[in-house]
Amino acid sequence: MDSFSDLKTQQFVLDIGKIKSEILKQCRSDRDSSGADYRSRQYYQNNGHLLWISMKGIHSSADTLISFLEHIGDIGFTKKSFYVEQLKEDILTFRNLDFGNDSVKNVSGKPINEIAARIEYRLTKAYLRYAIGQSFGYVNPIYVLNRIDPIYADTTKTKITGYRRLYDIDILRPTDEFINRALHIIKTDSLGSFLRDCQPDSPLYLQLKKRLAEPGISAYLKQLIICNMEYSRWRERNPLDTNGKYVFVNLPAFHLYACNGEKNIVDMRIGCGAQKTKTPLLTSKIERMDVNPVWNIPVSIIKNEVAHHAGDRDYFERNNYDIINRETGESVEPDEISVSALRSGKYRVVQKGGEGNSLGRIIFRFANNFSVFLHDTSSKGVFSRTFRGVSHGCVRIQKPFEFAVFLMDEEDEWKQDKLRISMGLEPKTERGKAYIVDDEKDRNLVRSVSVKNVPLKIGYYTLYPDSTGILKEYFDIYGYDKIILSNIKQFQK
Repeated sequence: MDSFSDLKTQQFVLDIGKIKSEILKQCRSDRDSSGADYRSRQYYQNNGHLLWISMKGIHSSADTLISFLEHIGDIGFTKKSFYVEQLKEDILTFRNLDFGNDSVKNVSGKPINEIAARIEYRLTKAYLRYAIGQSFGYVNPIYVLNRIDPIYADTTKTKITGYRRLYDIDILRPTDEFINRALHIIKTDSLGSFLRDCQPDSPLYLQLKKRLAEPGISAYLKQLIICNMEYSRWRERNPLDTNGKYVFVNLPAFHLYACNGEKNIVDMRIGCGAQKTKTPLLTSKIERMDVNPVWNIPVSIIKNEVAHHAGDRDYFERNNYDIINRETGESVEPDEISVSALRSGKYRVVQKGGEGNSLGRIIFRFANNFSVFLHDTSSKGVFSRTFRGVSHGCVRIQKPFEFAVFLMDEEDEWKQDKLRISMGLEPKTERGKAYIVDDEKDRNLVRSVSVKNVPLKIGYYTLYPDSTGILKEYFDIYGYDKIILSNIKQFQK
């Protein structure tokens, strides 16, 4: 019994109050800035209970967590950024009561309660980093990608009034409910199951992870894979339904894929927004296609590209532009208006529908916050270029008729021929050929066609499978890769 009395020395006494005090010191000195880091500090600063340490020692959930973190290199991150080796060393010291000869301090020169606090805080921080990151992504695109292009109060560019919204996909983010559940599970036997459920399981993510594990890949390719794995972690609240018809536009690939289930029906080149007028990333549903649409020219384009042609009748006639007074709705002659009047916003400029219209012969409409659409174009030469970031934000498509047929509910040859005739294309049926013999007949047989809400996603992947399933690299047209990599650098140190 005298031997056991030695265990009651100060060397082995845990003081919950001292541990919490030491944790708060760590919170105050912690400058890491990820959402998970903030959540960790918030929990303890709000007087949260100890999660991993009790008078009985360290909970076995710590071992479960570390077993997952041992494989953090499989996703391109370092163990150091999750304190793996430091935690293993501290936990071993703690469990072995390996505190040297000093009656107060262990071999590292730290009091037992300070070591306990370090273990507790680092376990929570590493745990939330991993659980949140694998469940929702290590970077919040809503914050990061929507603070790239500033909006200025005036042309002097001295006062920023906001930023252009470039990422408009409704994604899931960690809620208080998720955090509370994650913290509650620590003291149960379900941590392993919870962390397995946190793992992304999309086919693209798994393909990228497998590619990352291949030996001999270059440092550049490794970073490219890590970046696109992050893109594929972002969980959409309403993910693209791929059971029926759907449309995916990958901006870096300058490509559109129109699919029905697993079958790729139509794929084509696209042109998208230029660097200064980026096409936003979004999800929606295609609702309608309009044939020979008129183009209501945006105010920004009127001010920057059209207004200085005021008074030039030839310019307006050559481009089929009409100037309309917004208040009266009456047309105004081009030589009767000034540059300042056009820039005042009191006049609309509309391009007539038909051949030569900038929107081409057909436009595909879907609800969005930016007035961007998929549409044909009168400038077909854009599709022969390698770099096709040319528009003001809309997506120009290479095969508008084939795409329209894909969106139709039924395979009706006459209906398709009416669309061809309306778009100025040669009909295929005998009925269609006979119809166009008479020049007096109306060629605008189709003006609008309803579409049964075909899901659409405009996304951004610089490493994505081609038609054969092989991962192919694409140019980072808007520089998003660089931004994402700079934000996850903290997990690679």
